[in-house]
Amino acid sequence: MKVTKTSISKLNTTDFSNLPFGTVFSDHMLICNYKQGKWEEPEISPYGPIPIHPGSQVLHYGQSVFEGMKVFKNDSNELLLFRKDENLKRLNQSANRLSIPVIEESIFMNGLDNLLKIDSEWCKAEQGYSLYIRPFIFASSECVKASASEEYTFVIITSPSINYYAGEINVVIEEHYTRASQGGVGYAKAAGNYAASFYPTKQANAKGFQQLIWTDAKEHKYIEESGTMNIWFRIGDILVTPALSDSILGGITRDSIVTLAKDNGIKVEERRILITEVIEAFNNGMLKEVFGTGTAVTVNPINSITFRENRMIIKAQNDSFALKLKKQLQGIQKGSIVDIYDWTSKVTD
Repeated sequence: MKVTKTSISKLNTTDFSNLPFGTVFSDHMLICNYKQGKWEEPEISPYGPIPIHPGSQVLHYGQSVFEGMKVFKNDSNELLLFRKDENLKRLNQSANRLSIPVIEESIFMNGLDNLLKIDSEWCKAEQGYSLYIRPFIFASSECVKASASEEYTFVIITSPSINYYAGEINVVIEEHYTRASQGGVGYAKAAGNYAASFYPTKQANAKGFQQLIWTDAKEHKYIEESGTMNIWFRIGDILVTPALSDSILGGITRDSIVTLAKDNGIKVEERRILITEVIEAFNNGMLKEVFGTGTAVTVNPINSITFRENRMIIKAQNDSFALKLKKQLQGIQKGSIVDIYDWTSKVTD
């Protein structure tokens, strides 16, 4: 693998106490091109602009997928990647759905390890810090025919991060716009899924909500996701989360929380959830907690849900399932809790 290191690092000029999510990037990136039916040798180079033609197919047809991952640093200054196999699996699942050639495991894993070793100082060991990893693939053929590209570019960039959301999270249930429909690409991390969500999210923001809750495309009766998070409801002492389908993204954090909750003796139900069920649970005093899960947010409590003109305020619980599971998950990610699940892997020389 060809490696070209930057001559001037940005480390000493970066304010790590002020890291707006996804706006600060480390010194290097990995890039690999797909041409003539195969992936070429990847290389690592200084982070910077990527040459792209105005006729590149990604600009016209949105043929692009991505992933979100995190690496943490433990007290021994070792880098710990969290569930990297699952991220590669989901990236290739997304690629298949968008007719993009899958990434070979050796390219992904070796390239990621080498990139992280070079930029290891960008991952701080202090509590709350991590290095967010963004692998992505886009169509790079110079052609404006409405067809799958013949050339692709695979890139990995990294970004030091602290918190994704800050402050309260107040959400509104969306009954008009749809994130994804049955038979579509909702289960894939396709770039267009997120682009289509920005307009309704912006409308919700203008009304004072930080995010919205997506409902099913057919009837707008069933809850699916919240913003970019999988969503959870604690009804009594049962955790309920929407069952996965082709319109819901299978979150890796979601899967981890399912496992941790069950191992803590918490009953978990993965099934369809009616809006009316959530309202009834709130009115009966049975809706104890609502929270979202995702790579960027980990576990994030939701403070209120608004449905039409009714606002349901979720009071904090002394025996919060969300906080308990978040503490366990973050302990595993940071190496302070023994990883009995084999979820973490060290980045070694």
